[in-house]
Amino acid sequence: MKLTDLTPAEGSVRPVFRKGRGIGSGNGKTAGKGHKGQNARSGGGVRPGFEGGQMPLQRRLPKRGFSNSRFAKSYQTVNVGLLNSFEDGAVVTVEDLYAKNLVSSRTGALKILGDGELKKNLTVKAERFSESARSKIEAAGGKVEVL
Repeated sequence: MKLTDLTPAEGSVRPVFRKGRGIGSGNGKTAGKGHKGQNARSGGGVRPGFEGGQMPLQRRLPKRGFSNSRFAKSYQTVNVGLLNSFEDGAVVTVEDLYAKNLVSSRTGALKILGDGELKKNLTVKAERFSESARSKIEAAGGKVEVL
């Protein structure tokens, strides 16, 4: 068997139906679009789900399911590399980070992430710490306090 011997299954391929090719085709003149109106125009028709101005089904049905967005806790994040701007032995809180423009708000939860190197002995107070941040702070001789 050669590639040229391959043929589609019997009856699976039909010739393309050519609309608007004369009265003898059975679908000439208006090509099945009727006379005038929105659907007879080029680019005519309405978007999927449009019900002629009636309130569409997807808006009539109630919302279902659970979304955690109302209850999710958002954290402000700071990398340990930025904590080198504090003096040796300092206690670092959200207020201190806000004063140095390292966080955008003095309220809200704080999470310390482990990017960068810490060279100072600091006591850091935050709601959360990544494992790498915790180990880097303790390796520099500092303390981690979870609020």
